[in-house]
Amino acid sequence: MSGKLIVFEGIDSSGKSTQAQLLAERLQALQVPVVSTREPGGTPIAELIREVVLRNEHSEMLPLSELLLFIVSRAQNTHEVIAPALRAGKTVVASRYRMSSLAYQGYGRGIDLDLVRRLNEAATNGQRADVTFLVDLPVEIALARKEDADRIEDESIHFHQRVRDGFLELARDDESVIVVDGRRPPEEIAADVARHLGL
Repeated sequence: MSGKLIVFEGIDSSGKSTQAQLLAERLQALQVPVVSTREPGGTPIAELIREVVLRNEHSEMLPLSELLLFIVSRAQNTHEVIAPALRAGKTVVASRYRMSSLAYQGYGRGIDLDLVRRLNEAATNGQRADVTFLVDLPVEIALARKEDADRIEDESIHFHQRVRDGFLELARDDESVIVVDGRRPPEEIAADVARHLGL
């Protein structure tokens, strides 16, 4: 029996990682076998890529280079963590997956969406999320939450608005994406997520 891949997406500081953690804790309490992961990251190689791609001193990084680094991280994470866990019948809870590259490097950086989709498909061997929760938050609120911004978080408000708009447009075209209001308290959002999942 194969497991389920549940992904949390959203702009930086939207609360998606908090929701991923709260869901993983709820599943553990219910004795559901669960594996948590994040992007970029999740494996030793992918964590090294995370350091490279997010460091502020790498401001000269090309949008295409950024995309390819995220794709490499996703390939490693899918191969080493996500796919084996799903084959073992476990539930995987991920903070970011395929949708992030479409929103950030596609809508945010202006890279051709078809190219991003093809690279996503190759990196994940076709693996898609069973359900994605998009934690939506106005850009102004998200930016006000952040104290120590990394290279991408430090981008202009216009960049982050393009990313948010991209996430929302992608959600409209994908029935597996559930948009939740990130302005609410984390416990309320987590309760909503649990209801959607029948927990």
